[in-house]
Amino acid sequence: MRSGAWPAAPEALPVAVVDNHCHLEFPAGEPELTVERRLADAAAVGVDRVVQIGCELESARWTADAVETFPTMLGGVALHPNEAPLHADGTHESGISYEDALAEIAALARHDRIRVIGETGLDYFRTSEEGRDAQVRSFRDHMALAKELGLPLQIHDRDAHKDVLDVLERDGAPDVTVFHCFSGDAAMARVAAHRGYYLSFAGTVTFKNAEGLRAALAVTPLSHVLVETDAPFLTPHPHRGAPNAPYLVPLTMRTVADVTGVDLASACEIVSTTSENLYGPW
Repeated sequence: MRSGAWPAAPEALPVAVVDNHCHLEFPAGEPELTVERRLADAAAVGVDRVVQIGCELESARWTADAVETFPTMLGGVALHPNEAPLHADGTHESGISYEDALAEIAALARHDRIRVIGETGLDYFRTSEEGRDAQVRSFRDHMALAKELGLPLQIHDRDAHKDVLDVLERDGAPDVTVFHCFSGDAAMARVAAHRGYYLSFAGTVTFKNAEGLRAALAVTPLSHVLVETDAPFLTPHPHRGAPNAPYLVPLTMRTVADVTGVDLASACEIVSTTSENLYGPW
């Protein structure tokens, strides 16, 4: 969890949107900033629905419980690409095997308000080359689970663009495939859009040095664009490095409207409708 002062609330959006990916199981560092409070703060600025992602066993269990408590929250569950190799090689602190861990994820995914399999994919930044086969296996298993259950897939892709696209092409992507916190360039965005994938942009697209990400956004049809916080990570400009929560989505949403050249209200309406179409009603 990042430390420091919480940013002031941004100006509210004219049409409410969805935070497509957040991790509210992380404590906010201040007792009064409960999950309920963070959701209320988000709703007050036009972020009235969230997709909560639990991507290791403990947070996946938390997510399955939380979606029963909070009506503005839907959930996603998976084994993160950096978790799967630890289960596979027996070094995970829980002592749970990969097979048992995946079986629990599959059971949790059958909850009516769990609407996403993810985040899954490949991460070549934190996991060494020795763990990559386990990552690919886990990615493919999660893709199969998403297709079996008819659920969207949310992808984590860090320093692995080509291999992620190759696995999706080889196995056949689920009907709804979302690149969480898209980090590719314009060329990759064109490939993804051509294949019908959705790109979710986080606070990183607002960073001053993110010209490549904004170029990727510019070539992506707005009908295939989502927004997210990845809270408590990736706080948007001008608060980079400060704590993050769903109430800061409006900063990213305004960048989306600016880059795509669509007025803010219309852009919000399109992104909101896309989210509902992908995940169903809250």
